[in-house]
Amino acid sequence: MENQTLNADILILEGLTVSPQSFLLTFVFLLLIYIFIMVSNLGLLVLIITDRSLQQPMYILFCNMSINDVFGATTIIPRLLRDLFHPIEERYIRYADCVLQAFCAHLNAGASHTVLMIMAFDRYIAICNPLRYAAIMTNQMVGALVTAAWAVAFLMVAILVGLSVRLSRCRRALLHPFCDNASLFKLSCESIIANQVYGLGYTVVLLGSSLGSVALTYLKIAVVCLSSKNKSLNGRALQTCCSHLAAYVIMFVSGSAIIVLHRFPHLSDHRKMASILFHVVPPAMNAVIYGLQIKAVRQKIVVMFTRNTVGEMTQ
Repeated sequence: MENQTLNADILILEGLTVSPQSFLLTFVFLLLIYIFIMVSNLGLLVLIITDRSLQQPMYILFCNMSINDVFGATTIIPRLLRDLFHPIEERYIRYADCVLQAFCAHLNAGASHTVLMIMAFDRYIAICNPLRYAAIMTNQMVGALVTAAWAVAFLMVAILVGLSVRLSRCRRALLHPFCDNASLFKLSCESIIANQVYGLGYTVVLLGSSLGSVALTYLKIAVVCLSSKNKSLNGRALQTCCSHLAAYVIMFVSGSAIIVLHRFPHLSDHRKMASILFHVVPPAMNAVIYGLQIKAVRQKIVVMFTRNTVGEMTQ
C-alpha cells in the first residue's frame, strides 16, 4: 500500500526531447541563456535599487518585470537542464513539485500581463497628464498598483490550478517539457469541463483586458502626440513607449502562439517548443530592451563600465 501511494505521487515528466547529437549544444545554449537572463535582469534590478536618481515610478515598475522574468526563468530552465541528463523514462517528479511548478509558471505568465498593464497606465499618465504625474503616481499609488497586479494574477492562477488539484489521478505521464495546468488535469479520468470552462474564461479575461487596456492606452498617447507640437515631448514619449510596446509584443506573440498551437494536435512538438520559448525569449529580451533603449538606464550602465575600465587601467 505504501509503495502504491509513493508511486501515485511520482510522475514521469517528458521534459525536453533532444537527440544525442544535439544534447550538448542544447544544454550549453539553455545554460548560457539562463545565465544571461539572471545577470542582465538582476544587474538592472541592482542598478535601479542602488541609484537614487532611478528610483522613480517607471523604473520601480521595471524592477517588478525583472523580478518576474527571473522568477519565470528559474521556474522552468533549471529543471529542463537537469532532465537533459536523464532518459525520458527516468525523468521523475513528485506530484507536489509538479503542482508548484505549474502554479509558478502560470503566475509568471499572468503577472507578465498585469505588470505590463500597469506600466502602460504609468506611461499614459506621464505623457497625457504630465503636470499631475507626480501627484498621481505617488509611492502609495505605485505600491497599490504593484500589489494589485500580483494579487490578481495570484488569485486567478490559484483557482486555475486548484481546479486541477481537486481531480483524482489515473495516469502518471506528463507529455510536456514542464508541468502546467493542462498537464495536471490530463492526468485525471474524471470530467474536466469545469477546468476547460474556467481555463477559457481565464485566457479571455487575461488576454482581453491586457490587449484592450494597452491598445486603448497607446491610442490615447498617439492622439496626444499627434496633436502636440512639442518635439521634445514626442521624442521622450516615443523612446519610453517603444521599449514598453516591444516588450509587450514579444510577450503577447510568444504567449498567443501557445494558445493557437493548442488547436492543432498534430503540431504538439511546435507547441512544446513555443511554451519553452515563452519562458526564455521575453526574459532574455526585456532587460536588453530597457537597458539599451531607456536613456537614463543606458547612461548609468556606460558610467559604471567606464569607472571599472578606468579603475583597472590605473592599477
